[in-house]
Amino acid sequence: MSRVYPVILSGGSGTRLWPVSRKHYPKQFLKLTSEYTMVQETALRLKGFNNPIAICNESHRFIIAEQLNEVDKKPSAIILEPVAKNTAPAIALAAFKAKQLDENAILVVLAADHVVEHEERFQEAVEHAVVEAETNSLVTFGVIPNKPETGFGYIQAQNKEGISAIKNFVEKPNKETAESYLASGDFFWNSGMFVFKASAFLNELKEHNAQMYTTVETAFNNATEDMDFVRVAKEDFELCPEDSIDYAVMEKTTNGKVLPIDVGWNDVGSFSALWEVLGKDESGNVGLGDVKFIDSENCLAQSENQFVATIGVKDVVVMGTKDSVLVAHRDHVQDVKKVVEHLKTTNRTEHLLHREVHRPWGKYDSIDNGNRYQVKHITVKPGASLSKQMHHHRAEHWIVVSGTAIVEVDDNETLLSENQSIYIPLGSTHRLTNPGKVNLELIEVQSGSYLGEDDIVRFNDVYGRS
Repeated sequence: MSRVYPVILSGGSGTRLWPVSRKHYPKQFLKLTSEYTMVQETALRLKGFNNPIAICNESHRFIIAEQLNEVDKKPSAIILEPVAKNTAPAIALAAFKAKQLDENAILVVLAADHVVEHEERFQEAVEHAVVEAETNSLVTFGVIPNKPETGFGYIQAQNKEGISAIKNFVEKPNKETAESYLASGDFFWNSGMFVFKASAFLNELKEHNAQMYTTVETAFNNATEDMDFVRVAKEDFELCPEDSIDYAVMEKTTNGKVLPIDVGWNDVGSFSALWEVLGKDESGNVGLGDVKFIDSENCLAQSENQFVATIGVKDVVVMGTKDSVLVAHRDHVQDVKKVVEHLKTTNRTEHLLHREVHRPWGKYDSIDNGNRYQVKHITVKPGASLSKQMHHHRAEHWIVVSGTAIVEVDDNETLLSENQSIYIPLGSTHRLTNPGKVNLELIEVQSGSYLGEDDIVRFNDVYGRS
């Protein structure tokens, strides 16, 4: 099955899992259910196939590249979507790329942030679907429902068992309708996972949505390659209609089929869904981090950097990060999006970034700030280097905590070791490099009239940032 390419769709922002998930570091990059992040779990789920084609946006490109490399799943390609246009155009981009790699490529399209408990069963289902895809069928997986779920769309099959032609797609139902679906036996949860030939999908897209096909083809043909990334032409892709694969293709094709699966699937779309998939104590509680439950039942609590205790509560979610705390009843966790909207409309940043921000060279943690000053803990990976840059509004003082640093300031180069420091005057061109074999840890003290991250003029950047 060397022609099979998993496609990982990683465009989501995971707002329903705020404050754990943020726009620039969403849930697919978090270790929510195991020692691996969700995108790593997705990549490891399929064995015996080519390394995946990943689709993501510009701000996530280094994160997904690093996380897939960590589990020896170096992507066959990382395609950068310049603007979000829903799943149909994203999958079309992957299909054009796969055909470039192999004219007869078969795609296994997966979301980056789903949980599958029974991976062997899922692998068997994928292999079954791949055989079906050889006949030019467009196969989707229908999850066998175990409750009258109102949060998912459903697929009605022509037959109740085995792979079947699709009779109908239906939207999220009310409780009474969901109960009737469950009783009927021919309705399945719409998983959003697909298997088909790249060429078969593109042919169907061309037939049913010619404008989308043409604009995606033009944007892909005008794409440029930058390091490991395929940069799709923005001016072309912006003209593309926005639509899901269900509406654009699957509801219109006569070649669609649904394969029922029972693999412990969960889209982890809320904290109540996360509570469902995690191991619980004898009282039904899930604690992540330094957490203590007293006379509490069926709660989910996380502590990122402080002790959290609950007393005498039931069905409560408490999620603590370094800069935010969410407290909600499990029946109301869908309303987390209202908090995110509040943060957006009040121009706050807590929905965008964690206090700890990942960069291709390492990470930084903004540990304190005030009027005209900010303090950061900076970690630089071995062999990595920050861009050569300058600031118009701030000076910086760097103190090495551990490791070794090479610091360039204007035309001077200095080697610093533990407990040594250097001052970077306002307006000076500078660069920081870790020449060692271990992480470089340093404290940065910024002072000045403006301390925003956009006060950076880059002169030379190995990561291709402007």
